Amino acid sequence: MTHLLVVAHGSRREDSNLEIRELIQQLRLATTRFAAIDCAFLEIAEPTIAQGLSQQISQGARQIVVMPYFLAAGRHVSIDIPEQVQRIRDIHPQIDIRIANHLGAAENIREIVIDLASLAI
Repeated sequence: MTHLLVVAHGSRREDSNLEIRELIQQLRLATTRFAAIDCAFLEIAEPTIAQGLSQQISQGARQIVVMPYFLAAGRHVSIDIPEQVQRIRDIHPQIDIRIANHLGAAENIREIVIDLASLAI
């Protein structure tokens, strides 16, 4: 089965990193579509992308989807994450590692923004 690695930016503020870890717990409870769901951080916090992918590979992952938890396709999404993923692909060419679209590319993101903004009214 496929593993999922959700990649967030990472923060010096541990509460922000904890939000991501809590999201991962909720995702694990919400679906059986993935054999494992974990998080990693682009910078500042751990596990790093390399650590997260290596952990999943050591758990037997043969296919991994990396999901950038970012709203816009800036440098981190278009360059930094792919470069870090490629380093692991080069070390483990037998593992199928795919990068999903970033969160902001989701078709229903408009509705989510409207719903959240409406809660403030």
